[in-house]
Amino acid sequence: MSELTLTVMRLGFLAVLWLFVIVAVQVIRSDLFGTRVTQRGSRREAGRQQQPARQAAPPQQRQQTGGGGRQRRNAPTKLVVSEGTLTGTTVALQGQTITLGRAHDSTIVLDDDYASSRHARIYPDRDGQWIVEDLGSTNGTYLDRTRLTTPTPIPLGAPIRIGKTVIELRK
Repeated sequence: MSELTLTVMRLGFLAVLWLFVIVAVQVIRSDLFGTRVTQRGSRREAGRQQQPARQAAPPQQRQQTGGGGRQRRNAPTKLVVSEGTLTGTTVALQGQTITLGRAHDSTIVLDDDYASSRHARIYPDRDGQWIVEDLGSTNGTYLDRTRLTTPTPIPLGAPIRIGKTVIELRK
C-alpha cells in the first residue's frame, strides 16, 4: 500500500471514531438531562383566545350557551396536568380536539417513556360532554384506574393517567 492510501485510511478511521464519540456523548446527555420540552400549548391558547372575536362560535358552543344554562355552568373549561413532568400546564377547552402523546404536533407533548407518539385524544361530543379515547397505545390510557378500551365520557375531576402523567378536566 502506498503512504497516501495508508494516511487517508487513518484519517477516515479517526473521523469515524470521533463521530462515534460525539453520538455517544449526545445519547448519554439526553439520558441524564432528558429531552427539551417546549411549552407549545401557551402559544396555541393565545391564538385561540383571539379567534372567537373574529368569527362566530362553533355549533357546539352555541348549543351549550343556549337555553340550557345549567349544562353550561357544570361544563369543564380547562384541562389541567396535575402530575408528571408538565405539572401545572393548563389548556383551555374551547370545543377543539386535544391530542396527547410524544409527537411534536400533539396539543400536549408528553415527555414520558410510557407514552406513545399518538397516545390519546380528548374531544367534545354533540351534547357538550368531553370524551377520552385511547389511540391504540402500548401501555394504555386509564380513567379512574380503569383501562380504556372504547371512547369514554370524562366526569369532572376524574384523573386520566398516561404513564406518569395525570390530567383532569376542571371548571
